[in-house]
Amino acid sequence: MTFRFDNSYARLPDRFYARQTPVAVASPALIALNHDLARALGLDPDALAERPDIFAGNSLPDGADPLAQAYAGHQFGGWVPQLGDGRAVLLGEILAPDGQRFDMALKGSGQTAFSRRGDGRAWLGPVIREYITSEAMHALGVPTTRALAAVTTGETIWRDQPRPGAVLTRVAASHIRVGTFQYFAAREDTEALRLLTDHLIARHYPHADGPLALLSAIIDRQARLIARWMSLGFIHGVMNTDNMALSGETIDYGPCAFMDGYDPKKVFSSIDQFGRYAYENQPNIALWNLAQLASCLLPLMGEEAPAIEALTDRLNRFPALYEEEWLRLFRAKIGITTPDDGDAELIETFLARMAAQNADFTRTFRGLASGFAANEFADPAPFHAWARDWHQRIAREPYPQAVMRKANPVYIPRNHRVEEAIQAAVQGDFSPFARMNLVLKHPFDDQPGAEPYSLAPLEQEQVRRTFCGT
Repeated sequence: MTFRFDNSYARLPDRFYARQTPVAVASPALIALNHDLARALGLDPDALAERPDIFAGNSLPDGADPLAQAYAGHQFGGWVPQLGDGRAVLLGEILAPDGQRFDMALKGSGQTAFSRRGDGRAWLGPVIREYITSEAMHALGVPTTRALAAVTTGETIWRDQPRPGAVLTRVAASHIRVGTFQYFAAREDTEALRLLTDHLIARHYPHADGPLALLSAIIDRQARLIARWMSLGFIHGVMNTDNMALSGETIDYGPCAFMDGYDPKKVFSSIDQFGRYAYENQPNIALWNLAQLASCLLPLMGEEAPAIEALTDRLNRFPALYEEEWLRLFRAKIGITTPDDGDAELIETFLARMAAQNADFTRTFRGLASGFAANEFADPAPFHAWARDWHQRIAREPYPQAVMRKANPVYIPRNHRVEEAIQAAVQGDFSPFARMNLVLKHPFDDQPGAEPYSLAPLEQEQVRRTFCGT
């Protein structure tokens, strides 16, 4: 079993990380192995399935150079000068057969130099949630970190009560965050900022010729990413600056959730008491986070006044980039591919009527293609009034039904189904988890027998709060 490691981050100076060996667990047992991802990484899934010790951190694969990354961040707007990987270890960077480079990290692998009195462990629930949701996001076409494997540890950890321990193996384009830049900016370490900028450009933005071009490229990716979240009703839940990956991937699936009934102000995270990271706030928070990144790049740009003006100009481009991508995605959701000046108003009117009746986000949009969208409204009259204009609009489109079916999934990781999978797993039954993963691999295809996964929750099934698990 060969891992083609080439650990470029580990070759940066020591102040970028702490060398860290994962803490061994009592009795690792495999929950799931992502065979498709393993093969894409050039790994043999059959051989990997025999080595839960690697995915628990009990053994290191040849070529690994484990470390915990240093970073800082704004958490719910409050500045924390040192965070870092408190329960994760980056084993190294794998070179896939196609030449792409991926981080391979263990999440829940024990205390590190950055644990801040935490136990460094993860319990089974968040591991199940992240595995299901990150793989579903990948199938939905959203840039995301992915789950290679999940194991139980044979140990009990304490949260609100005794919980079974688990470890997730996460694969990412990289784990460099806004908070990584903030860590060095706060220490006025211009040399480290320059090294980090050069590293990020070489790894993700080779056509960027400096900090300003780098920021522009990151802004473009983040605008597209957040628009994609919004088009699927996804709520990240904890958009702290240490949870914005500069690769443009979705990272950290703690208290995340997909909306059932459409509510722009919807919040699920139990720690988001004031709605900072509500669904409708996500674009503005992304821009706020990018502004923090821009301030970190300022020391690399010479004279302060011209640099501030140039960085601000780039930040001011985010709203238009986001709105353009948002409109493109939502046009497709109602069957439109050829732009028209009235499209934004048509979409906004539809969303307002959905919000007024708390119509299910996923089922309503999918129902436009099947003819059942009106069923999602307690009072269908407002829908039918809107639909008259909509039918006139899509009459000019060549293939509206096909466009809508491609843009609107049948299946998402419904919160109540994820919770069912977690509760069953705690009892030792991983079959709901496995079944859900199979269905979510093909979210846009109607699947006979999978109808329960497309249903909105009953009142008593609704999940109104999600938790980080730390």
